[in-house]
Amino acid sequence: MSSTPDTAQAFAKHAASIARRAGVVLLEAREDAKAQGVSGRALGALGDARAQEAIASWLADEAPGDAVLSEEAKDTAARLDAERVWIIDPLDGTREYSEGRDDWAVHVAVWEAGELIAGAVAIPGEDLVLDSASITPPSAAAPEQWRMAVSRSRPPALVEHLRDSLDLAVVPMGSAGVKVSSVIRGQADAYVHAGGQYEWDSAAPVAVARAAGLHTSRIDGTPLTYNRRDPYLPDLVVCRPELASPLLAAIAQAPSFGDHQ
Repeated sequence: MSSTPDTAQAFAKHAASIARRAGVVLLEAREDAKAQGVSGRALGALGDARAQEAIASWLADEAPGDAVLSEEAKDTAARLDAERVWIIDPLDGTREYSEGRDDWAVHVAVWEAGELIAGAVAIPGEDLVLDSASITPPSAAAPEQWRMAVSRSRPPALVEHLRDSLDLAVVPMGSAGVKVSSVIRGQADAYVHAGGQYEWDSAAPVAVARAAGLHTSRIDGTPLTYNRRDPYLPDLVVCRPELASPLLAAIAQAPSFGDHQ
């Protein structure tokens, strides 16, 4: 049976609490590591480990019996039969984190009865947490030119096609959660990814985006589904509803992406 709205709100607030606390752990770990001369990949690995350890401990105490799917933990088939699954990315944007930037995130989502029922995205560098219980839609006012959030380091080839086809302004930024959050916050109007991701990369941002009334789908327009046996979920579209049809049409016309599965 699906959760009631009140239950979903409670899980969203719980997810937000965990994401915020993990952000504090990550910021403190980075400061300590810098003082000890730790940097680069070692710093990223340290952050991943510290956040995973903290979140796993909190969930064991606060959500006993629930299954967990996390980027930084061994996956088990037991989650496929679980009533509820927490889908976690303890540190989304390890590269940005290790470089001392602010555009990285913590993802905490809750799946139940076949659906995402709650999610939270923390952007600790901005002391910000977005959650599916309290999020509001972005402004209805359309910009003079639609803006698309893209990777600052490795934008997929599809981005160039969409930029030219729809005359989009591209806005480079860090992690996937930050890019989806930019659409939720009205800083961008779309985020399209086709370069390979897993469920933990998008579950929490998608839960918040849906609560904000945004369009979310695969790049072929089919629904994003979670807690599948194979957590590989390589592509997604998150955008303002009025931009969904032209975006999906342009994607379908892209030579290398129209048949993407």
